[in-house]
Amino acid sequence: MGNRDDEYYDRGERRPASRRSRDDRERDTRSRDDRYRDDYYEDDYDDYDDRPVRRSGSSSRSSSSRGASSRSASGSRSASTSRSSSGRSAGSSSSRNSRSSSRAGSRGGSRGGKKNNTKAIVLLVAEVLVACILVYVAYTVFFKVDVTKVGKVNMNEEVISQSISETVAENKEMKGYTNLALFGVDSREGELTKKTRSDTIIICSINNDTGDIKLCSVYRDTYLNLSNDEYTKCNAAYAEGGPEQAISMLNMNLDMDIENFVTIGFRGLTDVVDALGGVTIDVTDAEISHLNNYQSTMATEMKRDYTPVKSAGVQTLDGLQATAYCRIRYTAGDDFRRAERQRTVLMACLDKAKTMSYSQLETVANKAFGETYTSLDLSEILDLLKNVANYNVVDNNGFPEETMRATGTIGKKGSCVVATDLESNVVWLHNFLFNDSAYSVSEDVKKYSEKIKSDTSSYLN
Repeated sequence: MGNRDDEYYDRGERRPASRRSRDDRERDTRSRDDRYRDDYYEDDYDDYDDRPVRRSGSSSRSSSSRGASSRSASGSRSASTSRSSSGRSAGSSSSRNSRSSSRAGSRGGSRGGKKNNTKAIVLLVAEVLVACILVYVAYTVFFKVDVTKVGKVNMNEEVISQSISETVAENKEMKGYTNLALFGVDSREGELTKKTRSDTIIICSINNDTGDIKLCSVYRDTYLNLSNDEYTKCNAAYAEGGPEQAISMLNMNLDMDIENFVTIGFRGLTDVVDALGGVTIDVTDAEISHLNNYQSTMATEMKRDYTPVKSAGVQTLDGLQATAYCRIRYTAGDDFRRAERQRTVLMACLDKAKTMSYSQLETVANKAFGETYTSLDLSEILDLLKNVANYNVVDNNGFPEETMRATGTIGKKGSCVVATDLESNVVWLHNFLFNDSAYSVSEDVKKYSEKIKSDTSSYLN
């Protein structure tokens, strides 16, 4: 969130049944309550002398071995891209050689004969058809889906590689899964890369064989190693080093193998939900006032009107309403419940997308691309759109696990969520995501777990 306050919202008197004017909203916004400010502390972090030594570039596993050990054939981005590229290259070469050979054979045979002319015509028609197909594909890719809007980032693969421990690289249970980091940021000023804390951190794990998806929120205030031996709220990793550092933070603390990410801002989520035609959400009485308060603030900042939610129950929320719903944290459950709401909206978006045609999904994608920042290649983005009907969210949860977490004010770091035992939480996470109940954590995680206990125990007891 950077230096912005994502928790400011109007508590003034409201006109319950009608749209409010911009003057009203601006007047009320000036009197917003700032009790829930989430300040960014520039702390002097404690040095951790007994820090684990990261693997150097020379000793880190190669990209080919990492692809083989961490994913199945369809899972790894680097592997799949390489295979796809080599497959296309081989296919193109084979096709060219075949055509060249056919033409040579034809010329060497009965020159001038009718049979030779017929073959030439057939080959010409075939080549024209291939050219037409390529033109159509190019049109579909570069014009119908306006991928030029996508904020594409090429991350430092060496940095990401060093954040993945050898224990993870050699783990057989994690094969066959594609893991993505999903970040939601306060981007009302348009910044998606860094200098803004990630309000939403979700690990999306896809079983490549079945299409089953499991979602796990990492609570934004969780006290973790930011990947550089600084310990504080984990959402500061994105603010300091963008998605590259945030992914490294997840890999190192949780023994994960994440190489790709998708980041979306408030405007992007609003546009996606609107393009989907809204999403179905069960709103409670306790959520209505907070939902409308957030709407009021965002409507003022986005210079648009909003429609108040007037009653509880299952209903279709538009983009602004759904985004406001994701931000609620002042009901029972606090930030834990907010993370659950974020997963609920994400699953509702997927359910709605599964009912839409590919052309309709192109429209949705175009709405989101201007507010999206990702490491995914074009081919991978299109594959996600084409395969959306095969995906099914089978479970979702949050980290740290409910029975193994605590909350408290950790000195200057402020109110934090603490994994009472990081090691046990990581074992739980691997069982949840990969059905690996016998997982043994890396030596790195053991070090981080002891450091977290040392830093926080005096504040929690």
